[in-house]
Amino acid sequence: MAGIRDDVDSWRDVESGSESLEELAQMAIEEADESLTDTIRDDYDALIDRVQKMEFAVQLSGEYDERPAIISLKQGAGGVEAQDWVQMLLRMYLRWSESRGFKAAVLESTPGDETGLKSATAQIDGRYAYGYLKSERGVHRMVRLSPFDADHMRHTTFALVEVLPQPEDQDTSIDINPDDLRIDTFRAGGHGGQNVQKNDTAVRITHIPSNIVVSVQNERSQLQNRAVAMRILTARLMDIQMQEAEAERVKLKGAHVAPEWGRQVRSYVLHPYKMVKDHRSGYETADAEGVLEGGIDGLLEAFLLHSVGAVSDS
Repeated sequence: MAGIRDDVDSWRDVESGSESLEELAQMAIEEADESLTDTIRDDYDALIDRVQKMEFAVQLSGEYDERPAIISLKQGAGGVEAQDWVQMLLRMYLRWSESRGFKAAVLESTPGDETGLKSATAQIDGRYAYGYLKSERGVHRMVRLSPFDADHMRHTTFALVEVLPQPEDQDTSIDINPDDLRIDTFRAGGHGGQNVQKNDTAVRITHIPSNIVVSVQNERSQLQNRAVAMRILTARLMDIQMQEAEAERVKLKGAHVAPEWGRQVRSYVLHPYKMVKDHRSGYETADAEGVLEGGIDGLLEAFLLHSVGAVSDS
């Protein structure tokens, strides 16, 4: 109800703004007042930009699109280079979340051997966070001159991105039988202070039927880590359910092949030229630094519009 109310209020605000702008433009024409030209143009551009974003939000009508997102990143081939790439991607998503006014928190992370991260999981809280970020799922490829190579050679490395909808308390489709869980506790590694190091605060939960394993050690208490691990496990089981439903839909209608490990969905090239290209929508930009600083809206919107077109064609 709150979300729908916000939508209605936003459209009514746009309607009121357009009427006021029309009156101002009419007054300027009648009085031949050219001093208002720049103001009218700026207000018009701002109004159009807002309407386009609101129209685009209408595309996000999937079952879980309005929910917060859980985004997980894992290193691919490339050793230290891949671990640095995971950390770069995590920073990109956190900066994007900040730019949209979303709240982001790192749920768990595993430090790399020398630098970067072997894996990380973050929660992005904000309306339509999952709807926007679901397009990020797949393999992300980075090409650059490696700062970790003494010869400064060009390296290609990969990272896997998974995006899950945040489960909610009222979800009844996911029923986890406690007898299906194996829960282990152990001492957390890496940074965390003496409390983390001396006590078995880290938690590893194995869902035996699906063989899904979730480990969390970022929080300072075992209870907190267990709660976070259960949240991630529930999200992963929900994702499996969604994939099964999608597989059934593919049997009936056919669809594009889902991104898999080893098939990159996007390339980030920093050398010998600069370009970020999404291989599904065809969208590309030369502003690679801007993308890595969180400017991924163009990529997200291009993919979603491409997906809508693909569904319409099928």
